Amino acid sequence: MSIELESEISQAVERRRNFAIISHPDAGKTTLTEKLLLYGGAIHEAGAVKARRAQRKATSDWMAMEQQRGISITSTVLQFAYQACQINLLDTPGHQDFSEDTYRTLAAADNAVMLIDVAKGLEPQTRKLFEVCKLRGIPIFTFVNKLDRPGREPLELLDEIEQELGLQTYAVNWPIGMGDRFKGVYDRQEEQIHLFERSAHGSKEAVDTVVNLGDAQIEELLEQDLYFQLKNDLELLEGVGPELDLELVHQGKMTPVFFGSAMTNFGVELFLKYFLAYALKPGVHSSSVGEVAPTYPEFSGFVFKLQANMDPKHRDRVAFIRVCTGKFEKDMTVNHARTGKSVRLSRPQKLFAQERESIDVAYAGDVIGLNNPGVFAIGDTIYTGQKLEYEGIPYFSPELFAVLRNPNPSKFKQFQKGVSELREEGAVQIMYSVDEAKRDPILAAVGQLQFEVVQFRLQNEYGVETILDLLPYSVARWVAGGWEAVEKVGRLFNTTTVKDNLGRPVLLFRNEWNCQQLESDHPELKLTAIAPVGSSVAQEG
Repeated sequence: MSIELESEISQAVERRRNFAIISHPDAGKTTLTEKLLLYGGAIHEAGAVKARRAQRKATSDWMAMEQQRGISITSTVLQFAYQACQINLLDTPGHQDFSEDTYRTLAAADNAVMLIDVAKGLEPQTRKLFEVCKLRGIPIFTFVNKLDRPGREPLELLDEIEQELGLQTYAVNWPIGMGDRFKGVYDRQEEQIHLFERSAHGSKEAVDTVVNLGDAQIEELLEQDLYFQLKNDLELLEGVGPELDLELVHQGKMTPVFFGSAMTNFGVELFLKYFLAYALKPGVHSSSVGEVAPTYPEFSGFVFKLQANMDPKHRDRVAFIRVCTGKFEKDMTVNHARTGKSVRLSRPQKLFAQERESIDVAYAGDVIGLNNPGVFAIGDTIYTGQKLEYEGIPYFSPELFAVLRNPNPSKFKQFQKGVSELREEGAVQIMYSVDEAKRDPILAAVGQLQFEVVQFRLQNEYGVETILDLLPYSVARWVAGGWEAVEKVGRLFNTTTVKDNLGRPVLLFRNEWNCQQLESDHPELKLTAIAPVGSSVAQEG
């Protein structure tokens, strides 16, 4: 490798920051995403999520159903520059029925921003997603949102994060007032007070007055009781709180905490500034040839998401690729680890929700969209040079099952195509009966909304109306030893055997108790709640 290329890759990696936002539905994730884009200069006016018709739609929610309901169902990627950094923001589904999609997105993230509603504190979905971050050792930055509304005491929230998540906390800034009296935040690093003026629904950047702590002007700008409260809180924080330790942050053991209001833009820019300073840059990835550094000269990346029909005018399918090493160049030919074939990457796109622009180069930490003519599956590795494969992305145990039927035989082809493409992109897991006479697919989902989305999209994008018959199961387990192990055991009671899209045996149970009963009757049968990971998901024939 030439010294020029080595230096070019190193500099590009230094500039990259990549993160996903995790939160419970309604904590304000889409709003925060919009405001980060506003400060990044990527949009000029931010649109609230539940927008009136005359207002702009939120940039990151593009699917028709999302705009109707005001929730995020799909994950999108938003790329923008801020100061000298190139930021890849992985926007994840806010709804708990889509935690599997979020898990896959977190596989491509270097950092996570945990968004918490000041009135509600930690909520179930946030805890669930935190566990995924912990599993992956991802650094977590906390943004406590909605300070412009009444909420819980900031110290109480820090305590809750420490007690329930086992994370040390360090407040980088501190709120001044709350609700109607929320005046701004104190930046502990710079020892400065940032006072904000409210702007029209937060659609423009907030006007910010900066005053040093101890400045005589404070008396005129801030009510006395709020100033005293701030000084008392700071004394307490200095006395009992730990020092900021970036090593612990990068290990996912300490979380820097920021307070603000995404809706009114208070504290958003300050958060962005410190996040870029503290966040982890693109790092090493585990592969079949050991750990690979982002500056490794050969290009490699993995598919963490597939999405069909992002652009309704063109029936497109996009594979989202996380670049892990080297330099990506338009029209380059790469090797596809699972199939062993060569693929020419001819139409790479920079992704910005539904908008695209063609890109010529990308580096480790970036996410690119590639046109997917059925070549890629979730978990696939592409590379140049020596063969390597990244770890696959597991599927989790679904909890809801239903047979999907197409009542219109003339729509058979569209039905097959729709089911196959939605399965490929991971919208839902698909299983089949072992009885060859029963060809209707069995949808397996983590949440009810996944079913609704599949039916909605089959109708909307493929013109197929479907009927869904719910099945009485709530637990799925893969059999570690495959069909051989199932046949060896002989007849099984209180369970139904089906096959997943790779043809592997899956046992479905009505409840946990039936599952435990079978395990105690047949200890030789090794069952697992997570699908065995090959490096990739094969295609259904």
